[in-house]
Amino acid sequence: MNTHKTQPPWEFLFSASSFSLQSYELSRLNHAANLRKDIGRLLDQWMEESACALLARWLIEQRERSVHAPAFAPEKSAAAQTPGLAPDPASDNFLADCGMSRGPS
Repeated sequence: MNTHKTQPPWEFLFSASSFSLQSYELSRLNHAANLRKDIGRLLDQWMEESACALLARWLIEQRERSVHAPAFAPEKSAAAQTPGLAPDPASDNFLADCGMSRGPS
């Protein structure tokens, strides 16, 4: 983690020329804008990672429910016998877009 001084350089600020103060102001505004961009990227990454984790948790729970489900489920067999109601099979690369592969950030 980067440590940064939180106290402004008071002696410099009180003795600086107008041009130096403007330059200092612009440098602080630039630094603040860069921090805001970094925070935005981190928030986006955090939301994506959290969503993928929630999806994985949901899949885990669905698998646990199917293991503990009764051997005969009439509603499932009726859906399987009705044409057009059979569920689509899941693709092997279903989670590929959820950041499961770690590439360069």
